[in-house]
Amino acid sequence: MAKNKYKSRVADRLLALKLEAMGAVLIEGAKYCGKTTMAAQQAASALYMADPDTKQQNLAMARTNIKRLLAGATPRLIDEWQLATQFWDAVRGEIDKRNEDGQFILTGSAVPPDDSDIFHSGAGRIGWLRLRTMSLWESGDSSGEISLGALFANTDNIDGTSNINIERLAYITCRGGWPKGVIKKNEQAALTQVTEYYEAVTRSDISRVDGTQRDPELAKRLMRSYARLQGSQASAEAILNDVKVNEESTISENTVYSYIKALKKIFVIEDSLAWNPNLRSKTAIRTSDTRYFSDPSIAVAALGMGPSDLINDLNTFGLIFETLCIRDLRVYADALDGAVYHYRDKNGLECDAVVHLRNGKYGLVEIKLGGDNLINEGAKSLLKLAASIDTEKMREPSFLMVITGIGDYAYKREDGVIVAPIGSLKD
Repeated sequence: MAKNKYKSRVADRLLALKLEAMGAVLIEGAKYCGKTTMAAQQAASALYMADPDTKQQNLAMARTNIKRLLAGATPRLIDEWQLATQFWDAVRGEIDKRNEDGQFILTGSAVPPDDSDIFHSGAGRIGWLRLRTMSLWESGDSSGEISLGALFANTDNIDGTSNINIERLAYITCRGGWPKGVIKKNEQAALTQVTEYYEAVTRSDISRVDGTQRDPELAKRLMRSYARLQGSQASAEAILNDVKVNEESTISENTVYSYIKALKKIFVIEDSLAWNPNLRSKTAIRTSDTRYFSDPSIAVAALGMGPSDLINDLNTFGLIFETLCIRDLRVYADALDGAVYHYRDKNGLECDAVVHLRNGKYGLVEIKLGGDNLINEGAKSLLKLAASIDTEKMREPSFLMVITGIGDYAYKREDGVIVAPIGSLKD
């Protein structure tokens, strides 16, 4: 993939829009997902708080004369701002004085500790932007011939192709959407980068986020269990039991919560919230979150697998492929001012993803690795859910879609369900 392709990410457009509307924009996301690179492309000046050559000086200045650090051409980038959480109030105050939009870009790869004093409202001053790892459209792996946004307007003309075979899909699932891995020509180097990221998370990042020392080996065991339970609504107790079944362990449920919370703070985990539609029948809806890593490669690394392992274990491949699709749908939904949810009720009727826009439109999505039987199963589930929605109280779904991993073409079935390979989608 050419380097200039990296400059065209969905979030680039969102950042430009938010800078026009807000005094500052806070970009959050996992380490190495490209926050600093993206922000620097739109910044006029920059302060790199974590630079080893100036870190201590920067921290001292933040305590004694923080206004000096805010001085510079705008938008001014404050990278890894959470190292000095007093930036939050300082930026708010400076925006009020200047009374202009587009003044600052803040980037960070961790949420500050709960006991920090930054959680005063930034409403009206600071906008938020979540940068995810790259979707297949952004990495150049998708043809982009099927626009998710266009499906909300019209589903009559479905015509798209995908050039991803199972070997390629296995590789890009293991590689993930990490920008440095995407632009590397050496596939083994890209896979090694993911392994090293996983090691950094378990050895240091999970402890550094809130200053709580955590056991690297326990972190690995928990992440391995999380990977096995992806796509499910597993409770902390279920994760704990999985650890105990597969490993000798004396940990408690509270410890599991602590580790999961830390992983969320560094954006390694991003669970999916439940969608609650208006149904014709009174059906109890399961409201537990669905478990996902923020990028499929993290799950692969946690399980110690590679591309050939996924091909030889299609059940596991299918679970991790679901994580890849959820990541891509989240990227595309962000561009459409929407969000991605999941649905499951007490009777077992489920929908892997509900793309819900702020204007009330929504689409229902099932995710299948491939094969006619699985596609038929997904379509049947979508049609059943759509039929149960009370359209007198809410809109009909804009589309029903089965996303596949394998398949050369996107098409619309006679029952109206769209079948589209992940390698044909874009925002």
